[in-house]
Amino acid sequence: MTAAAVYARRVSSLVRLEHSLFALPYAYVGALLAVDGWPGWSAVVWITVAMVGARTLAMALNRLIDAEIDAANPRTARRELPSGVLSRAHVWLLSAVALGVLLLAVSQLAPVTRWLWPIPVAMFVIYPYLKRVTSLCHLWLGASIGLAPVGAWVAVTDDVTWQPFLIGAVVACWVAGFDVIYATMDVEHDRAVGLHSMPADHGLPRALLATRVLHGLAVVAMVAVGLELGLGAAYWAGVAVCAVLLAYENSLVKPGDLSRVNAAFFNVNAILAGIYLAAVALDVAIRS
Repeated sequence: MTAAAVYARRVSSLVRLEHSLFALPYAYVGALLAVDGWPGWSAVVWITVAMVGARTLAMALNRLIDAEIDAANPRTARRELPSGVLSRAHVWLLSAVALGVLLLAVSQLAPVTRWLWPIPVAMFVIYPYLKRVTSLCHLWLGASIGLAPVGAWVAVTDDVTWQPFLIGAVVACWVAGFDVIYATMDVEHDRAVGLHSMPADHGLPRALLATRVLHGLAVVAMVAVGLELGLGAAYWAGVAVCAVLLAYENSLVKPGDLSRVNAAFFNVNAILAGIYLAAVALDVAIRS
């Protein structure tokens, strides 16, 4: 394997490109529903580029800001920065490139996005610090990723309206809920070093109850999207499947059994995002 290939593999591992599967489908949902149809290849391509840039920037900043915390946690100590596989200079350079990619994409989308891009970037910077002060950090992460469909909607309409925030609420509640599940893996470490999360601060039973409430609200927001935008049978079938998947995800993790956290976090979430996008795309196609 060449040095370039090794470096690319390390960068991909650092930013967890596969996690983009969680947010990217919702950006496409925002674009499709914004025009109730196909937004055009140019918009789709540049929204994809913007999402890759934003996602890479968010993860690189998170790894830089949390490098010392990751080094002290046995679960994360082998990540690229703590282990020395990548240097801070490498990751700062990656952050600069990712920001450049985001700005390039924004320059090709609706003019209003050229004024709004600092908002998600500021949220990316703030998020890693919140776990140092509050267990509400999960909600901030959800809100950050919830901007994906809002941004895509604005990118194709050049208008900021309230409807895309319903889609954003779907994502925000869904992400915040599964981030609480993810945090169950670090309860003892977080308590020992004074970091905050719902599981660490409030215990596993209350934290997992919060996840169920958040995922219930995500389904409520899906229903609100369908009612507000007058979506059809294909959409409602997708909502039903998503609701069943969320119930299944929550059934995998119990206060006395955290052995299936990875299955709940990685497998179910990637599938759910794809199903929601498929339902929206099919519904739009049928009604077009």
